[in-house]
Order: sequence, then C-alpha cells, then structure tokens
Amino acid sequence: MALTLAELLNHADLGLRLAGSATATLREEIRWVAVTELEDPAQFLTGGELVLTTGVRQRTAIEQRRFVRVLRRAGALGIGFGVGLGHDEIPPALIAEANRWGVPVIEVPYRTPFMAIGKLVADSHSADHYASLERLIGAHQVLARSLLTGGGLHELLKHLGTMLHTEIILTQFTAQLYASGPEAGTPTMDRWVPYPVPTGRRDACTLWAKKPFEDTGIISYAQNLISIELNNLTKQRQSQRALAGQVINDVVRGTLEAEEASRRLAAIGVNSTKRNVVLLAESAAHHKNLRGATLPAALDGAVTAMLDRDLAVVVEDDGAAAPKLGRLLSDHLTEAGIHATIGIGGAYTKPNGLRWSYFEAKDAAARGLEVNEPERLSITSLLLASEDVPLADMAGEAIGPLARFDRQHGAELVHTLETYLTLNGSVAQVAEQLNLHRNTVRYRLGQIAELTGYDPAVTADRVQLYLALAVRKVAKA
Repeated sequence: MALTLAELLNHADLGLRLAGSATATLREEIRWVAVTELEDPAQFLTGGELVLTTGVRQRTAIEQRRFVRVLRRAGALGIGFGVGLGHDEIPPALIAEANRWGVPVIEVPYRTPFMAIGKLVADSHSADHYASLERLIGAHQVLARSLLTGGGLHELLKHLGTMLHTEIILTQFTAQLYASGPEAGTPTMDRWVPYPVPTGRRDACTLWAKKPFEDTGIISYAQNLISIELNNLTKQRQSQRALAGQVINDVVRGTLEAEEASRRLAAIGVNSTKRNVVLLAESAAHHKNLRGATLPAALDGAVTAMLDRDLAVVVEDDGAAAPKLGRLLSDHLTEAGIHATIGIGGAYTKPNGLRWSYFEAKDAAARGLEVNEPERLSITSLLLASEDVPLADMAGEAIGPLARFDRQHGAELVHTLETYLTLNGSVAQVAEQLNLHRNTVRYRLGQIAELTGYDPAVTADRVQLYLALAVRKVAKA
C-alpha cells in the first residue's frame, strides 16, 4: 500500500512533526511528492500530492496565506515545510490558514532532505505496484488454467466474477452463454458495464459486469481469453456439423438400412425411437456463416448438421414447440447478421421419419417466408424422400423447354403455368391476375402443351406439371 501522511509521520528517522491541527487527510494515501518554491505551483499539481517547500517566496503573511489557498484549490494532500533555510520555524500565518482549510502541515527538520521523503513515497508506490502486478499475474494464471484444464467458459467466468466480487453475464447475439446466477437477470446499461469481446463478427459477443466492481486490469485479459475460446468453439461446431451432415445426408438419401441408420444417428445424438423435427435454415447470401453459427439457448440440446449449404437442426419434439423454436432460430440468425429462411418439418419417429421431416422442411422453406410451418405430408415430399425416383430429370424434361423458350423470347410461359395451376385451371382468373386477354392465356397454354407434351387442361398431365414445378422450386431453394 502507498504511504499515508500518518505513516510518513511515524518514520522516526525522518524527524517529521505535525505542526498544525488539521488531521482530516492524514489517513489518505500520498499520490506523489512535489517540491516547489513557486508562488503558484497549481499548474504542476494534479491532486493528492504532499507539497514540500522552504517558503523562500512566502515572506509576508499575505503571501503565506495565499500559498495555502492555492494548494488547497489544487487538491494538495498536505504541506511539508522545511525549516532552517528560508524560515527558522513555520510561519504562524501559514499554519493558521492551513488549519482553517483543513490542510495538514508537517515540519521537516533541516537535517532531513526532501529527497529522502520523495524516495520513501516512491518506494511505497513501487512496492504497491509490484504487489498489484503479482496479483494480476496470479489472476491471469487462474483464468488461463480454467480453460486449459477443460473448465471452459463457465469456469473462467465463475473465477472472473469471484475476482471482481460481482455478477457476470456473457451474451452472444440473442443467446445468453453464461450467467453467474438466476438472480443476474437481463443486463441493462444503467446497472451493468458492457465489454465487447472480439470474435470477427460485428457486436457478436458482450461480457457484462454488474456495478459496482473494481477492475484491476483482469477484464481485458478475460476478454482475450473469451475471444479465443469462442473461436475454438466455432471451429468445433463446424467440424461437428460436417460430420453429422455426412450421417444425415446418408439417411436422407435412403442409402442405409433402417438398423444401420438408427445406429449412426444415435452416434451423433439423434434418438430415432423418439419423435424428431427438422428445422432447416437456408441462406443464399450467408450460407458459409451457417457452418459455425451459434443457436439460441432453447436449441442447446439439438443436433445440428450441414447438408450441402443448409443448416439442419434436429429437435426431439412432438411438433408442438417446433413453430416457436423456428421463430427463435430465425430471430437469432437475423441478430447474427444471417438472413435465412426457416423451413419446419413434421414430427416423426424412425430414420424414414427423419427423411420425411427433412423434405417437408425443404418444401416448406421454398415458400420463402421467414418461418415456414409444415403442411401435411405431400406426395411431393414423399417422392423427394425417394432417392431412386429421377425427379430432377422429370422436372427438367417437363419444365426445361418452357424455361428455355422464356429466356430466348422474353416470354412468361413458366409464370403463366404456375399461376394457372395455383388458380385451379381457371383461365378467367389467370387472365385477370396477369392482366391478359383470355385468348392470350389460352394461346400460352397451347404453347405449353406443344413444348412439353403435357396438356395443362388434362388432369393427369396437370399433375405431372405440378410435380415438375414443385421439384424445380425445391431444387432452386
């Protein structure tokens, strides 16, 4: 600890003596020692100093009183007056003014050099600083050890809260990664101090410390450790999702026997004897960010996997909570700067059920809303779940000629067909919606029949065209 005026007076070898009656600041630490013979040294003081002087410039009572007032306004802790040079004793006017303003006055004998007092105070500050560094290094070691020994972020943050004697919260986007206790609540700027944690993403992570607390420099070190750990966790998620994606992709493609599929799903944490729902996140612009993205706290127990460019989240659920979880996932990804479309599949048991749920989610995501709830199991989804059905070829054969004609002639045959099928084959409604003459609609339908070989007016052909469009839409999603 740095010296106080009282402790300085107790150094008998210095021969110091308290001359005045002011004692209010005797227990305060001396920030520094300032030696001056100026009439007004205020510009060189920052507050908390013991000012040492021989008073050679303060000859009159007026000058002595003014000197005290100048030091008082500058925040000086006390005055050390050296006798035997300019004055044989401390001037009574100086003592009286110091007593009036509560500024302690210490008599410094002729035999005691000012340098000895300055050195003593400087040595106390050095010792105090050294002790602080030792404590800080020890705290660094505790935090680093908590990560290296497998304790992870929770152990690190628990130690940090103990060191700061306050509550700690760690948030990343909409997820709360850690809270020192249930009473911590939601951090607010008036009661908590935020510390951003760099992770390579904008405002990705924030460390919150509840007021009041004293930071000795340990928080900046903790920020760096948290950043390193979060980046390591991101890499782990990427690896785990790639591995899980291989398993789920095999299940989705139907290349595994039921027993083998169940065994491999169990290895990645999916219990296929329970009802599972697939939440599918698709993002054309930010699909790379999906590989390491965090999930909201409500999905902590979910299994995640990358299937091509999509993030599949497998949740054990009977379907009741799926819409809420889909919304939470959408909000969380949006907060993270990832604009994604969420498709929700149905809740089924067994590996085949997982396949159906995946294709239902894929089909739902194609509707393009932020969150798309599942419809009842459609023929399209069942066909998509069958790896041996050449749907892509069928879709290309049926719709390909129309798409090429549209590109070459600036036509809208595909859009006209989609509208016709959506409106249940009503030429009048199609004409009204597309602002066309009915004969123009009929002419386009004739072109569609000629180019594809499927007549939209015939029920069997209409089914073929509908399936082809559905497959094409899913494939483009």
